[in-house]
Amino acid sequence: MIDYMQKGGPLMWLILFCSVLAGAVFLERVSYFHRASIRVGDFMRGLSTLLQRRSFAEALHECAATPGPVPRVIHAAILRHDASRTELKEIVQEAGQLEVPRLERRLGIIAAIGFVAPLLGLLGTVTGLIETFVNVSTQSGFAGSTDIASGIYQCLLTTAAGLVVAIPSAIGYTYLSARVNALLHDIERAGIEVVNLLCDQRQSPEIIGFPPANPSLARQHAD
Repeated sequence: MIDYMQKGGPLMWLILFCSVLAGAVFLERVSYFHRASIRVGDFMRGLSTLLQRRSFAEALHECAATPGPVPRVIHAAILRHDASRTELKEIVQEAGQLEVPRLERRLGIIAAIGFVAPLLGLLGTVTGLIETFVNVSTQSGFAGSTDIASGIYQCLLTTAAGLVVAIPSAIGYTYLSARVNALLHDIERAGIEVVNLLCDQRQSPEIIGFPPANPSLARQHAD
């Protein structure tokens, strides 16, 4: 490993730094998404029972005790449970928009590394080839094919290293983007469900009323 780094030139160390940075960001994001992911169906079923009983304080406590973007969006809606359906939709939408930057944080670093790493490898190869042919041209006498092949071998190490870093970075970025989309879908689903729950619990009558009796029917029964 160290031998390859020394033969590849100074750009190999920059590519190595990019690989370490991409790996650190990927592991941090995977850990964050693991903590942020919940079973939305089970969580909403528990909340629906509390909301139907109008236990808003318990529902808020349950949301605050559960980490992740979905409980935070629901928490914002329950705080304004007396608002109209239109206002609740706007609250859920605004709360969901605030979660997007948190979910997409540092993903641009992995995308940039996946794009830049092959270019760094290509730059290292080009500069290495230039240096190799300059050395060959300045040598007195005839330069054998072995000398040229050795120089080209060292130059191509940077290209290989750049691709080794870029390919996992591109795959990691695609995976993390899919996780972000899944969490955004969960946020949207939970927002729709909590708005419906809050509006439905207002419309459910607490006392069953009976229509007034028809006076003509009452007289017929009396007769």
